[in-house]
Amino acid sequence: MKQEKNIPYKIYLEEDEMPKSWYNMRADMKTKPAPLLNPGTLQPMTFDELRGVFCDELVRQELDDTTAYIEIPAEIRDFYRMYRPSPLVRAYCLEEKLQTPAKIYYKFEGNNTSGSHKLNSAIAQAYYAKKQGLKGVTTETGAGQWGTALSMACAYLGLDCKVYMVKVSYEQKPFRREVMRTYGASVTPSPSETTNVGRKILAEHPGTTGSLGCAISEAVEAATSNEGYRYVLGSVLNQVLLHQSVIGLETKTAMDKYGIEPDIIIGCAGGGSNLGGLISPFMGQKLRGEKDYRFIAVEPASCPSFTRGKFAYDFCDTGMICPLAKMYTLGSGFIPSPNHAGGLRFHGMSSTLSQLYHDGYMEAVAVEQTSVFEAAEQFARVEGILPAPESAHAIRAAIDEALKCKETGEEKTILFGLTGTGYFDMVAYEKFHDGAMTDYIPTDEDLQKGFDGLPKVDK
Repeated sequence: MKQEKNIPYKIYLEEDEMPKSWYNMRADMKTKPAPLLNPGTLQPMTFDELRGVFCDELVRQELDDTTAYIEIPAEIRDFYRMYRPSPLVRAYCLEEKLQTPAKIYYKFEGNNTSGSHKLNSAIAQAYYAKKQGLKGVTTETGAGQWGTALSMACAYLGLDCKVYMVKVSYEQKPFRREVMRTYGASVTPSPSETTNVGRKILAEHPGTTGSLGCAISEAVEAATSNEGYRYVLGSVLNQVLLHQSVIGLETKTAMDKYGIEPDIIIGCAGGGSNLGGLISPFMGQKLRGEKDYRFIAVEPASCPSFTRGKFAYDFCDTGMICPLAKMYTLGSGFIPSPNHAGGLRFHGMSSTLSQLYHDGYMEAVAVEQTSVFEAAEQFARVEGILPAPESAHAIRAAIDEALKCKETGEEKTILFGLTGTGYFDMVAYEKFHDGAMTDYIPTDEDLQKGFDGLPKVDK
């Protein structure tokens, strides 16, 4: 397929075209996401209650559902310039391979040492912690991308960083772990014996490979029991989607520059950071009635929060010590299979995205991991980038949509988020190539166990 006239393979913005403000989708939502609830009183969490866990300025951002644009501090913009703006790439080679009339674009967020989009929020959260005069922060990580990004941000700002890494990922991805340690972070496999909640989980689930919900519980306990520390999170929360809006804002500016309009926008979905960041300005247009787009969230069939979960209040963590969030959830007690979806192995979903999905503004699909790795390998061979397993979920859906266009002859424009690279995920690729990878899909009975543990909240 010949390169389209005036449309380069890679579209780069100039530095002065980078966003100077984050965009807050909630400001344009007619139905706002339900508030976080205090698990003891079942009343909305207040600023004072949340500031014991999160940094003060991040709490303000978390609770703000009316301010559409929030200025990005100059110090954060300076850090962004080390790796932003990131390229918007026309997948000409993939289009040619598929013989599709569709035009395929992807926003590539893997051009930094962390290998993913996570650095966009990591530096923001570390900046506010430093500005508040804190000693350090605690967090969890699944695939390791968030933990790597946060360790980089903390090293840059001189903060201590304690990471609780989901045990299965800790064992599968030793090199990701070592990158975090290189940047000065301490990394503990979760669940662990270092916290009360970790010991409790191990007693109840001996031999468990862990989950993001387990690791969150440990990280929160570590933050609240160590003076001068706060907890930070790489996905799910409103503040994270706000910071990640730089992805979508850059993408829209680049597309507008060349007169490109996407018909379909696709993102992998675990907690919501990448998906929410990519779709934010486009969803804003849809919410305001200015334009219409088709949004597709792609999740692993092994952890199908959107497609098989319930829209209900639930704990964000397995230890049930965090606030309750109204979201699509499989139940905080649901521990996913130890597959290679990595950072997508979370039982719930962003409250903001959950509300948008519930209100019909976007759709969701669940895909099996062998088909995901087939798409990842196909993409790597023709586009030259080895994608992270999480990103490959979006690639799978993009290829499927492009093949539908081949059948119908429609020339749709498809945009997806390539959240990061998969060079630390070679154990997963090895299992795929050796035929040792399986497709685990939870039964209705498996999911019911998680649903049975949902808190009784009449809201």
